Amino acid sequence: MDWASVIGLVLAIAGIFLGYTLDGGRFASLIQPAAFAIVVVGTFGAVLLQSEPRTFLRGIGMLRWVFVPPKNGRQKLSREIALWSLTARRDGLLSLEQFMNKADPFVAKGLRLVVDGIQPDKVRSLLEHEINGYEFAQRQAARIWESAAGYSPTIGILGAVLGLIHVMENLSDPARLGSGIAVAFVSTVYGVGMANLFFYPVGNKLKAIVSDKVSQYEILAEVFADLASGDHGRVVDERVASLLTHH
Repeated sequence: MDWASVIGLVLAIAGIFLGYTLDGGRFASLIQPAAFAIVVVGTFGAVLLQSEPRTFLRGIGMLRWVFVPPKNGRQKLSREIALWSLTARRDGLLSLEQFMNKADPFVAKGLRLVVDGIQPDKVRSLLEHEINGYEFAQRQAARIWESAAGYSPTIGILGAVLGLIHVMENLSDPARLGSGIAVAFVSTVYGVGMANLFFYPVGNKLKAIVSDKVSQYEILAEVFADLASGDHGRVVDERVASLLTHH
C-alpha cells in the first residue's frame, strides 16, 4: 500500500470540507447524489466515447497502481542480470534458455533473441520496438485520467445549468428551490474538485509509474544486446549499476 497516496487523497478532501465547515457551512450541503451522478457518470461517458474500450478498461484497471503500486523489482532484476551474465560466460548463450519459463514476457523475448543468436543491433532494434508499443499502450491508458480531468469541470458547469433550470421550473414552490440551487453549485464543486484533487494526480502518478517501467526495459534491451555481442563482464555490470541508481 502506498500510504502517501492514501494520506494525500484524505488530506485533499478533508481540507475542502474542513475549510467549508470552518466558514460556517454545513457538511450535509456538500453531499448531493444528483450532482455526483451528473459529474461522474457524464465524465466517464465522455472519456469512454473518445477511447477504445480496451484502452478505457486498461486505464481503469491501472487505478489500483496509485494505491498499490507495482513492486520495485530493480534489486531482483539486477541479481537476475548478474546471473545471466555469469551463466552465459560459463556455459554459453544457449544456457540462458533455462531462465525463460518464469520470466516477464519482455525478458523472455529478450532471452529468446539472445539464445537464437540474433545480431546485437537487431536484438536492440526489436526490443526497442517492443518497448515503444508497451509505452504507447500504457500511456494511452493512463491518459484517460487526464481526459477525465479535462471534462469534469465542464460537466460540473453543465450540472449547474441543469440545477438552475430545475430552480426556474419551481419558482412557484419555494420549498424546492433550496435543493435545486444546492445541486447547481455543488455540481461545479464536484467537477473542479475531482479534476484537480483526483483525476490529474492519478494521471500524473500513473505516467510516472509507466516511465519507471519503460526505463527498466530500456536498460534490459541494452543488457540483451551486450549479451548477444559477447560482453558478459564489466559492461553488463555497468548496466546493473545504472538499473539500481536511476530510479
